[in-house]
Amino acid sequence: MHDANRQLANLLSRRLFFGQAGTALGAAALLSLGESPAEAAVRNAAAKAKRVIYLCQSGAPSQHDLFDYKPLLSQRQGEELPDSIRGGQRLTGMTADQTTFPLTPSIFPFTQHGARGAWFSSAVPQMAKLADDACFIHSMHTEAINHDPAMTLLQTGTQQPGRPSLGAWVSYGLGSENADLPAFVVLISRGSSPGNQQPLADKLWSSAFLPAEHQGVKFRGSGDPILYLGDPAGVSRQSRRQMIEAVAQLNRLEAKSIPDPEIEARIAQYELAYRMQASAPELVDFRDEPEATFALYGEDARKPGTFAANCLLARRLAERDVRFIQLYHRGWDQHLHLPRDLARQCRDVDQASAALVQDLKDRGLLEDTLVVWGGEFGRTAYCQGELTADDYGRDHHPRCFTIWMAGGGVRPGIQYGKTDEFGYNVVENPVHIHDLNATILHQLGVNHLDLTYRYQGRDFRLTDIAGNVVSDILQ
Repeated sequence: MHDANRQLANLLSRRLFFGQAGTALGAAALLSLGESPAEAAVRNAAAKAKRVIYLCQSGAPSQHDLFDYKPLLSQRQGEELPDSIRGGQRLTGMTADQTTFPLTPSIFPFTQHGARGAWFSSAVPQMAKLADDACFIHSMHTEAINHDPAMTLLQTGTQQPGRPSLGAWVSYGLGSENADLPAFVVLISRGSSPGNQQPLADKLWSSAFLPAEHQGVKFRGSGDPILYLGDPAGVSRQSRRQMIEAVAQLNRLEAKSIPDPEIEARIAQYELAYRMQASAPELVDFRDEPEATFALYGEDARKPGTFAANCLLARRLAERDVRFIQLYHRGWDQHLHLPRDLARQCRDVDQASAALVQDLKDRGLLEDTLVVWGGEFGRTAYCQGELTADDYGRDHHPRCFTIWMAGGGVRPGIQYGKTDEFGYNVVENPVHIHDLNATILHQLGVNHLDLTYRYQGRDFRLTDIAGNVVSDILQ
């Protein structure tokens, strides 16, 4: 009964409430069922998704050159962006001193795909095949105009550092379905573009003030996926087990005198690390994958640390019921030489992104796995720097950009939201970052209004004081 009492105290201290679901069953009933209020709520909420794979494209892909076709830009190439369209928008320091803002069409030709004739550029021929499987949202928008605050807002719900990340909130609310692997895994790859590679800080997958066990665990791209995964020479599994138990006893003695939840987190993380010593090596060993897998994902999937290899690893993590799998691919910040550098980035991700969706679909995993693809904001319809016949750049543009989602109860084959004919402003069905995060949580069976944590006298949540579920895109 001691363990049950400790579990109840932990749940109460976390102050996690999911509407009436957490209270209707009652604490005693929850303990007898062996599940948390969050897990009980999800069980009763008929969640569409059990897990998320988030393919974050760091640096902001240009929607004008990938998904949001605007023929007017070709018709008026080189003409000045009308002041009435710009509307006094704040500019970054990269283009604030420009005296001209020439309209710039994509150098990549667009063609229609799928049953509804969705437009895709030639830069993403494989993602174009997802026209009938994914939902493309063209009306995303954000307040942030520079990378660091924009990425922080995208991943934590605020431009200021110090808040838990989306993956940490999901881990905190729902826990793990695999005791041998973390609930939240982070994978990072570097793009082929020689341009700006925006830094990625640990705050993007931090648990912040949530219990420490919910922080994302970053896997390395080479060698052991996690440092010190193997035991040193001369250390047996039995002696390692004895060491873990001895350290846990010391931590529990400390916990009796210092009621710090971080001590319990430390005990849990030691146990997880011990179990991962057996589970992680098998996870990252691709030798059991057939040749058909590498034909699907591309030859880069054989190279650890590439985006393609990380997509394949994400599928293997999903098969093992890891709750939240976060991929970051750097290199999308094409202020100059966009035609050259965007093509290189697309070669990194196009085949593998589409392959991941197809692979999940073939294995029956897509229906309960939510895949999200997108960056922190968009790019401008006008040129940054000199516009020539075969070269141009684009600055940051928070007013509108495109992401896509597939699986996990999202309606397939739809184009949602609309921008004006210049691709500069949202004119139909705007979707804010908070709306996106609220929708992701909703598909996992969680009401974003109820997933809260009390810290320094205030209840915090991922979506702060905003956010609406985008029900139009859901099945």
